[in-house]
Amino acid sequence: MKCLSIITLIFAIAFAVFFMAPPFLTKQFGFYPLMKVGDVFDIFTSLVLIPLYWLLFRLNVDKAPSLTGILTFLLFVTLWVAGQSMHLAANSIGHLLNEMEGSDAYRLTYFYDEFLSHYMWHLGIFGLSAIVLIRQLINPFTENQAISWIMILAGIIHGFTLFVIVIEAGTALLGMTYVIVVTLFCLIWGWKRFSYQPLLLFFFVTCLVATMFFIGWGAYWGGLPEFSEVGIID
Repeated sequence: MKCLSIITLIFAIAFAVFFMAPPFLTKQFGFYPLMKVGDVFDIFTSLVLIPLYWLLFRLNVDKAPSLTGILTFLLFVTLWVAGQSMHLAANSIGHLLNEMEGSDAYRLTYFYDEFLSHYMWHLGIFGLSAIVLIRQLINPFTENQAISWIMILAGIIHGFTLFVIVIEAGTALLGMTYVIVVTLFCLIWGWKRFSYQPLLLFFFVTCLVATMFFIGWGAYWGGLPEFSEVGIID
């Protein structure tokens, strides 16, 4: 269980770094200046995070995932990779089309960048989180353990990161629905099970933190504008 806590913390930190760093890495990539450093960095996002998701999903080496579980995992991985790749390419190309607003090329690239890729990507994110959570529910640990502060810290980091990416991606309906449902489920059903199901604790803290940030952001702005819309980032 201690090993699982460390993996979860590494996952939460890596998730935050790979999702939040690229917008700030705006210098042109020296070996191919049409790309930005953030574009190159983003190439490694799924290469690092998908294996970490698998380690969380595997959970217990003594209880191998079912064929249905593995196929479902692969389905959401495919959504993740397709959406993330589409976003990477469309966003990178979009920087070169700023003087072509109104053209078909600009509108199509914008659609891929800001709508289709975001929803595919985030469906993959929440889908993977859901099946990791479900596998933990089906396979609780047999020994009662003290509440892990590492899991709580990981949940705080991941919850804030989810809030950030959902707001900036404009997928608030999808993101808020997911985190509120998981928060309520954990409060009603899982409260006494955290010591046997540490990933349940992780996702509860994650979704509770994200929900609180959504509520605070919505109350402050009277809605859920993207960070770029209010001038926090370009």
